[in-house]
Amino acid sequence: MIAIARFAAALVACCLALPAAASETSLEVEVLARINYVRAHPREYARELREYRRHFDGRVLYLPGDPNGVITREGVDAVDEAIDFLENQAPLTDLELGQLLMLAARDHADEQGEAGATGHRSPDGLSPGDRVKRRGGDIYVGESISYGFDDADAVVRQLVIDDGVPGRGHRALLFGKDFRFAGVGCAPHRRMRHLCVVDLSATANGAPLLPEWAKARGAQVFTYRGARR
Repeated sequence: MIAIARFAAALVACCLALPAAASETSLEVEVLARINYVRAHPREYARELREYRRHFDGRVLYLPGDPNGVITREGVDAVDEAIDFLENQAPLTDLELGQLLMLAARDHADEQGEAGATGHRSPDGLSPGDRVKRRGGDIYVGESISYGFDDADAVVRQLVIDDGVPGRGHRALLFGKDFRFAGVGCAPHRRMRHLCVVDLSATANGAPLLPEWAKARGAQVFTYRGARR
């Protein structure tokens, strides 16, 4: 009985020492939910953008409660292009939360926000895939970043319209049909008030997705950890 009691006490102590999984902030939850809504209901979202379009005067956007307005790069042209894209976009499945993706996205958001930096490269040169790998995953990820907003609707709208971004790369990532998982990291930004980073992948940890024939033969993906010294 004494041995059992000691084992139980040791087990409890071990469990208490384990780090708890990081939880999403309310904004991060809302951004992922909004992305999933847009993916699942592209035509309904196109109708929302038509209403949003009414608030433009040339290239200046005057949302309710903002008499000063915001100057955009392309004005309604970018909105119209997004509407056309959404009208022709087939609905997609929801993205599930990837814990490692979320942690890597939050790492970048925290680092950029504190430094007032922008872009997909960390100051030490790490790419989005490198940051996921640093968290224990792999490098096969895509990344979209929104600057200036702490409201989920505005964050996702910016990424979907992609005003001033050649090729609409952020939008393309959000509607990537091969992506199944995503993680969102949001933080205050020294120069732009706020930012949200969205990391996406076909797998929960950024590993490459195995083809069905390989799965049927029992193949597995092993994450490369680097040579031991």
